[in-house]
Amino acid sequence: MKVKITQATPEMKKPKPTDENKLGFGAIFTDHFFTMKYATDKGWYDAQIEPYRPLMLDPAAMALHYGQEIFEGLKAYRAADEAIYLFRPADNFRRLNSSARRLCMPEVDVDEALEALKQLVILEKDWIPRGRGTSLYIRPTMIATEPALGVRPAKEYLFYIIVGPVGAYYPQGFSPTKIYVTTDYVRSVVGGIGACKAAANYAASLLASKEAGEMGYTQVLWLDAIERKYAEEVGTSNIFFLVKDELVTPPLTGSILPGITRDSVIKLAGKWGMKVSERQISIDEILNSIDSGAMKEVFASGTAAIVSPVGFIHYKLKEYPINGGAVGPVTEKLYNEILKIQYGEQDDPFGWRIKIAD
Repeated sequence: MKVKITQATPEMKKPKPTDENKLGFGAIFTDHFFTMKYATDKGWYDAQIEPYRPLMLDPAAMALHYGQEIFEGLKAYRAADEAIYLFRPADNFRRLNSSARRLCMPEVDVDEALEALKQLVILEKDWIPRGRGTSLYIRPTMIATEPALGVRPAKEYLFYIIVGPVGAYYPQGFSPTKIYVTTDYVRSVVGGIGACKAAANYAASLLASKEAGEMGYTQVLWLDAIERKYAEEVGTSNIFFLVKDELVTPPLTGSILPGITRDSVIKLAGKWGMKVSERQISIDEILNSIDSGAMKEVFASGTAAIVSPVGFIHYKLKEYPINGGAVGPVTEKLYNEILKIQYGEQDDPFGWRIKIAD
């Protein structure tokens, strides 16, 4: 795939952030982005990197009416020696294709999408911050653009990638979060699209997240939609529970996202000789384990925050502290280990890290 590159003129370029401590998350975007179009009679075409601009969509674009929108999230990292790395990017594009199949959208060629991403990141490498814990966030997205009303798969699509420098996902950084267990709402159900990184899943989570935030909680812990009994995932992350010496995470039954960081945690913990179980864990087991002292640590995993310790769980008007509200040693070790691999600070035994520039 040949990618046409049109660079922004000097007057089109944006001022780069001068204080990496004030980057925030998802608020700053670079000077260029990648776009590629699709039509059922042509396939993918018109791949280009161009100056960042607003999208032009017909008001009848089917993504706006029927929700055919999927996306991914990954990062580029600048090492101390100025090398630029990606972390498991092909897995993100494979997961994008899985989401595309479920929503009747066209798949992308993984190798070609990865090559386009590399070209974009290298073009924007001066935007990649240098502080440890900072990175260039990457958001590949696909939307249905055909202007038509009628419930059916669209015939035209746009795939694009935007990037921007980010700091810590949570303002408090690597500090314990507080999560709220909702019993009033559900996010997804087995047989639905919970395993897809689809915009609709996030829309379904907003009201519960808003209510939890108003109560002082960082995220929502979702229970299964049928019995409202078993833990599934946190709003933007997968969830792990260290019960005695067993690291437990809910299984991939189709209602939760198969997280790439989740898989990294499982593989790392297994390499360390830990007992890792992908099994159902009920809210009763969680609370009983907390009360008995068997629950040692709880943490969430995801691209944005990597590993995020959970200090408190709220369920039915009662708050339960985890590890005294402090970061646990396993959570901290996993966070630091993944971070070191991402920044090229130690060997990568799994081949997850890809160097794209020196």
